[in-house]
Amino acid sequence: MSTQFEALKDTDLYPTAFRVESPAELGERQITPRKPSFFVTRTLSAATDAENAALKATVEAATDAQAASAKRLLVPAQFGLVPHWVKSASDGRLRATKLVNVKSDMLTTSTAFRDAWLGNQRCIVPMMAFITNDHRGGKPQPTRIARVDGMPMGVAGVWARWRDPEEGSELLSFAIITINANAHALMNRYQPPGAEKSMPAILNEGPMTRGSTPGRRRPRSSCVPIPRRNCWPTRSRKKGARTHSVSG
Repeated sequence: MSTQFEALKDTDLYPTAFRVESPAELGERQITPRKPSFFVTRTLSAATDAENAALKATVEAATDAQAASAKRLLVPAQFGLVPHWVKSASDGRLRATKLVNVKSDMLTTSTAFRDAWLGNQRCIVPMMAFITNDHRGGKPQPTRIARVDGMPMGVAGVWARWRDPEEGSELLSFAIITINANAHALMNRYQPPGAEKSMPAILNEGPMTRGSTPGRRRPRSSCVPIPRRNCWPTRSRKKGARTHSVSG
């Protein structure tokens, strides 16, 4: 289960890969719990299933040029969800470090994530890579998982809006959706022995460029594991960590 990822390395990658406007500043590259980052969505208002279905039909019927012009938002937000019902800023800080990801089969049952999922507060999290630990040598070895072609990945996520009851300020936050990776040829190598293997729900190119995320009633339908094709160890950018590349 990854609690760290690498943000995009170039502002031009945001419009190229996700069809959103480039941010004024890139911000930090290594994103850990409670660090600022970005997510992509079409609206910051909750949408009904009927509205989502109508939007999906419109986008799928559009030409590439029309799809590219469809309004999408690149939203600055904190990594680590703060549910809307949290009572205080201190409680939110404690929860955010633990609520960085959620299993796909827990989206409709987890108290922390259910309202965001059922409220259609879904998003795509852009990243260059995610970091996970390899325990096969007996000692956790941080390993960077990235695409072979060097392009960004879009990961399914959920977002939340929290308002400070004392100051009235607003905080947007998000978490990454994960899926089971026990049978995945590459990702089943990682995480502690005996534990359930998991990995971020990496979207294919269609949902990434259309801004789609899994449906409300079948949250796992679009969360497909990345294939192992063309995976191999590569030189790490950071001393003490290894890198694996995966085809998109």
